[in-house]
Amino acid sequence: MPKAIANGIEIHYEEQGDKTAPPMLLIMGFGAQLTLWPDELVEALASRGFRVIRYDNRDIGLSHKFDGVKAPGLVKMTLLSKLGLKPKVPYTLADMADDGAGLLDTLGIEKAHIVGASMGGMIAQHFVSRHADKCLSLTTIFSTTGNPKLPPTKPEAMKALVTRPDSTDEKVLVEHGMMVARTIGSPGYPTEDERLRERTTASVRRSFYPEGPTRHLSAIVADGDRRGMLKDVTVPTLVLHGEDDPLVPCEGGRDTAASIPGAKLKTIPGWGHDLPLELVDELADAIAGHAKANAD
Repeated sequence: MPKAIANGIEIHYEEQGDKTAPPMLLIMGFGAQLTLWPDELVEALASRGFRVIRYDNRDIGLSHKFDGVKAPGLVKMTLLSKLGLKPKVPYTLADMADDGAGLLDTLGIEKAHIVGASMGGMIAQHFVSRHADKCLSLTTIFSTTGNPKLPPTKPEAMKALVTRPDSTDEKVLVEHGMMVARTIGSPGYPTEDERLRERTTASVRRSFYPEGPTRHLSAIVADGDRRGMLKDVTVPTLVLHGEDDPLVPCEGGRDTAASIPGAKLKTIPGWGHDLPLELVDELADAIAGHAKANAD
């Protein structure tokens, strides 16, 4: 897999599609490797005329790890945030946005369509705020604004996400990963067991690094409310969200669209916090259509 030095760290990435086609940068979410973007979706976007680039965020997958760097505990961070104080964290979502911008620079790409999922959507919000000159369009997928008044994550989804597996045995890790995927996944489009096991096993074998998500979570909590930043975003924006998302409720997507001037919103019934095969064409059409409408 190709690797690049971006923003001073090593970032691993993959590309698909014609290298002369308009670039599209995919930013994945909390604790997730680039492989969580389904190959079928990447292929669908490439077939619609884009050079699709996906990468491992810092501290996950095959990218740079911040070994030994401590993040404050969730309880402490939440308390400080409620008091209006910014906890000191190893790095911020803005830093992670700079990673993506640095990757484009290293690849010699002046402008790209930016697509972020979940935490990747939050990173993408910072990307278009900090690097608007590099952005052709923005698409956020099941993401949110950090507005503290929005409905919270469902308890079972949060528990699944922050609970660590009982051991590092591969079988245990795979079962745990499948449990998380089922808990936050789409009630209207459940993933077939064999496919879910195959993808989870491949993910575990590619990389298992539980320390990274701890620092990812600290960056999310410390980031706070982004609505003040979003009101100044001028990049054409599409917001995609599932109406049955237990991890980031649909109100997060609605708030994102309401906070960015001119943003368009598309919600899908039965869709949760994953990228089901059944929705690949619908999502690819929406993302590609938005990008093509904002090609310059």
